[in-house]
Amino acid sequence: MHWTPPPIAPRADAVLAASLQRRIDHLTKPLGALGQLEALMLKTGLLQGRVDPRLDAPQVLVFAADHGLAARGVSAYPSDVTAQMVENFLAGGAAISVLARLHGLPLTVVDAGVRGTRAARPGLIVRPVAPGGTADASQGPAMSGAQCVQALELGREVVRAVPGNALVLGEMGIGNTSAAALLTARFTGAPLAACVGRGTGLDDAGLARKLAVLAQVAQRHAGARTPLEALAAFGGFEIAALAGAMLQAAHERRLIVVDGFIVTAALLVAHALQPAVLDACVFAHCSDEAGHALALAHLGARPLLALDLRLGEGSGAALAWPLVVSAVALLDGMASFDSAGISGRDASAATA
Repeated sequence: MHWTPPPIAPRADAVLAASLQRRIDHLTKPLGALGQLEALMLKTGLLQGRVDPRLDAPQVLVFAADHGLAARGVSAYPSDVTAQMVENFLAGGAAISVLARLHGLPLTVVDAGVRGTRAARPGLIVRPVAPGGTADASQGPAMSGAQCVQALELGREVVRAVPGNALVLGEMGIGNTSAAALLTARFTGAPLAACVGRGTGLDDAGLARKLAVLAQVAQRHAGARTPLEALAAFGGFEIAALAGAMLQAAHERRLIVVDGFIVTAALLVAHALQPAVLDACVFAHCSDEAGHALALAHLGARPLLALDLRLGEGSGAALAWPLVVSAVALLDGMASFDSAGISGRDASAATA
């Protein structure tokens, strides 16, 4: 299988970084007093190539698909819930719907392979790679090579079609914590048991069954070692589409707000293909799902929030979005010591 990801130029610019840091340091505050918000200011400015970054027409994209592996009892919910939740997103009743509405973020759901038939309508893109979702990864690869490439390209096409310079990314798919656990173990080298969690709320017996099934899947695909081989082996369509979307967004210098475990698993794939994708990524939170902290550590990521979330949908990324907005607004709106007539570093220290 062959696929060429879009080029992503590293955002290293020593001159711009120095100018941004100088501007940040001369805002009317003690040095470093805004903590991680200052890192957000620097990242956004470097990504956009300017000392006065702006957030234009940010978008929420939620990719949805079903997983054949769900038939093996790895989730507390049946696969029908994927389609039902897609309708809930569109009706405005899901957590991500409420948060997107609260923060004025347009929400688009992408059907990358949800069971059943539905027509495209405002807020819904229907582009299934396969109408019933992926195959059962315990019986063979979740995706063919052609399907894997199609899903990656779907993510790229969706990003190209929406406006703006910032994305909040989410997902929906019953069984996708299983795919994410398998991908996390394969890309990080962590033990599979450390990457497998309760997902939609499995009890102890359900968790043990899930781990046993995933151990069989991992063994069956032990030879799937390249990024694309692993992605095709473990699925799903929404995860592959997310990987493609992140690569395209980074290529276009869009800021990417990364949600929880499943979106981060997609980023593991994207990072393995193009490490510079991380220059565009803001990590919203560390979820309560087993394996997420391992994936974040592998990527060297420092998330903004730790709220014990494990909902998905992009909900954690939407909760973190106001911090991104605040960082950019502070960089733009705060006075410098010179413009405020305050006596520089000594005055700054006096306010500490």
